[in-house]
Formats: sequence, structure tokens, C-alpha cells
Amino acid sequence: MAPRPGKLVVISGPSGVGKTSILRRLLTDLPQLVPSVSATTRPPRAGEKEGVDYHFLSAAEFEKRRAAGEFLECCQVYGRQHWYGTLVAEVKPRLAAGAWVVLEIDVEGTLSILGRYPEAVTIFVEPTHPDQLEERLTGRGTESPEAMARRLEVARRELLEAHRYQHRVVNENLEAAVDSIKRILADAGLPTHPTPAHSGAHA
Repeated sequence: MAPRPGKLVVISGPSGVGKTSILRRLLTDLPQLVPSVSATTRPPRAGEKEGVDYHFLSAAEFEKRRAAGEFLECCQVYGRQHWYGTLVAEVKPRLAAGAWVVLEIDVEGTLSILGRYPEAVTIFVEPTHPDQLEERLTGRGTESPEAMARRLEVARRELLEAHRYQHRVVNENLEAAVDSIKRILADAGLPTHPTPAHSGAHA
């Protein structure tokens, strides 16, 4: 008997809201979730691994794959020269095998995904107050003032699109936000165990 198809889970939120920390906890606590590894044209940062953190593609290879329809969604982020996208190969086979695949993408990418997978579970993570985003981004100390201004402008636009998501979770603290998302996924029918074909897929 063919396995019951899995579901897509989309997590979005403005830069600095804590999505990566939330997703890391979810993947640790819920082994039945399988992460989709995004593709990008930006070079690897120190410690990043091919196929684990991203699929690092040249601009020519990315464009070739985009023209061939190999992406579910893709865009240039923050107006920079680098592209990011979700490969069909990261998602479609896993869904067919019954896995629940989680994507961390922006609002534009989510709308593209919903055009093909309207049944996807969409979750928008937001701060308790917009000023927190600037505080968190400033605290990182990794952005120039110009880059910070771009990120904050994109963040303001994304907060205005939060109503497009099925669920909205305020990240007042990590534990509460993770627990809220776990309840959302349980209500959506998340299996209690990994599918046999993908158990340990992101270990």
C-alpha cells in the first residue's frame, strides 16, 4: 500500500524574530519533521556544509535550474545579488513518501508554495513588538547600517503580510513559541513517529 502523502510546513517571519532557533528546536524535538535544504548562490560561510546548511550553486547553475522549473519558489533576498530557492527535489519525493517537510522561507516564497500546495500548514512568527527586531539585529553586530536598514524595511513589509498565514505565533520566549507550534502541528495531524523512509533524515 502506498504511504499516505506527507504535508508541507512553512515557517516565516521577519529577520531577527528567532525563526532559526525555533526551527532548530522543532527538528530536535520532532524527528518526524524533515527539513528542506534551500539552494543559494551566495558563497558558504565559515563552518557551513554543502547539502546540510544549503545547496551552494553558481549563479549560472541556479539560473539553469530555475529555467528548467526545478524550483518550487525562488527569489533574490533583500535586493542583493544572491538568489535563494526551494528545489522540487527536496520536497516532492519526501512528501510522496509520507514525510512532513518543513521550509523556512519568506512571504513571497510562501505565496508561491501555496499556489502549488494549498494544503500546506503556514505559520508566521512575529515579535512581541516590532522594535525588538532592530534590537536583535543590532545585537548581532554583523550588518552594515545600510544592510540593517534594508532588513528592517523588508521586516516591516513582511509583518504587514502576516494575515496571509493560517497561524501566527508570537515569539515572546523560545519555549512558549516552540510549544505553540507543536500544538499547531499536532492539530494538523503530524504523525507521532517518523516515516520509515526518513527516520533520522536530519540527524
